[in-house]
Amino acid sequence: MLLIPCPWCGPRDEVEFGYGGEAHIARPTDPDALDDSAWAEYLFMRDNPKGLLTERWVHRNGCRRWFNLLRDTVSHRILAAYRIGEPPPARGEFP
Repeated sequence: MLLIPCPWCGPRDEVEFGYGGEAHIARPTDPDALDDSAWAEYLFMRDNPKGLLTERWVHRNGCRRWFNLLRDTVSHRILAAYRIGEPPPARGEFP
C-alpha cells in the first residue's frame, strides 16, 4: 500500500485518494479547430513511462483537494507532492 503525502493533510493511506491521470496536460487552445483524431490524441493518448511521471491525485476522503505527485512507476516511490499551480520539481534532483 502506498503512503501518499497530501500537501494539506500530510501522509495518508492510498485508499483515501483517487487517481486523476497524468499531470500537466495542456488543453487545446482552439478546441473548435480540432478534428476527431486530434481530439482522440488529446483525450486518450498519455505517456506511460518506465520511470518518473507527474500525476494528479485527489484526497477524496480527506480535504477533497487536488494535487500533483512525482512518482517512479517502477518502484512506486513518491519523490514529491506539490499543489496544483506550483511547478513540478526538477527531475534531475532525484537519484
